[in-house]
Amino acid sequence: MSPSGRVRRAVLVAVLALLLAPLAGTAAGADQPSVKLSKSQAGTGSSITVSGDGWRQRALLMILICGQAVPSRGVPGGTNSCANADGRAVTTDSKGRFSRKLPVAEPPVPCPCVVHVATVTGAKAEADAIFQVAGHAVEPLPAETDGGRLSVLTDTRLDGSGGLLTWFGAPPARTLVFTVGNVGTSAVKNPVFQVGTAHGVFAPQWEEQQWRGTIQPGRKARLELPVELTGGAHGEYTVSLKYGGKVLAEQPWDVGRPWGVTLFWILVCLVVPAALFRIGMAVVDRVRPRPAGGIRHRGLRLPELALRLPGLKPSTAAHAATPTSTLPWFTPDADPGAAGGRLSAPHDDSPTSPTTPTREGSP
Repeated sequence: MSPSGRVRRAVLVAVLALLLAPLAGTAAGADQPSVKLSKSQAGTGSSITVSGDGWRQRALLMILICGQAVPSRGVPGGTNSCANADGRAVTTDSKGRFSRKLPVAEPPVPCPCVVHVATVTGAKAEADAIFQVAGHAVEPLPAETDGGRLSVLTDTRLDGSGGLLTWFGAPPARTLVFTVGNVGTSAVKNPVFQVGTAHGVFAPQWEEQQWRGTIQPGRKARLELPVELTGGAHGEYTVSLKYGGKVLAEQPWDVGRPWGVTLFWILVCLVVPAALFRIGMAVVDRVRPRPAGGIRHRGLRLPELALRLPGLKPSTAAHAATPTSTLPWFTPDADPGAAGGRLSAPHDDSPTSPTTPTREGSP
């Protein structure tokens, strides 16, 4: 290639580099979410405008004012050091931008403070901007410890399944299983973790759990921590693991609906009205008035019926109502009293004997 051609090629490459540099810088900056504030200091009761760029498209974000934090260290105390009640949620647009007004509130811990923006769902991303709450106490940050540090080495998982009691509203329970390694310079003995459960977009409810054991520097350990929800819980939950004020892992948990409770209430709605209807009908049948001179069909005896029949005298009715104990082989014609008290069988001299002829005209 001629020298003039090489010069032209070098110039062309330089021009293309100058043209593509802003685009490359924009693309690189887009990967890092950023936060900007309309004011760096404001008092309680006022509001500021929080805007951001470089976030994911259509991402749900949570904006909070947190204490004891700086952008270089993040929020060591987690959301426990933030004014959660006065936080705001916002969704980014198609370009990953947002703008939202945020009321100024005092965090539960002293400043230095930051405006903390973090994703609620999906891939985790967060950014902080320095902010001063006017009139709020300011104290030095706690010193960082250079001892043992734990890091999650494997993906977390939830072991276990629901049973019959869970189907009827018992608290769902699982076991959070993960492997951690000590990347620090000293041993970690009996570490205390924080396990949080969050439903939907709500902030997690943290519970401290201590693991008994020692993890030496450069070693790893497999940990199992129990996780339990409230009775009747169902829907999409997120289990978070935090150690040393930093969230180490998050695990989604889809909890099924306790259909046994629904079936129970359906049966209650069917059985209770039917029982009340039967009781009401029994009460109505008991208290309704009887017609005058009517005959009660329940519990009516034959003597009472005979006494109430018209046209019968009391004595006759009483005689008719008295049961007889006549044996079946005694008839009125063969009554023992008509034969003069003789109880023997008929003899030959009986006037009715078939062997004795009867003469005409004889007495």
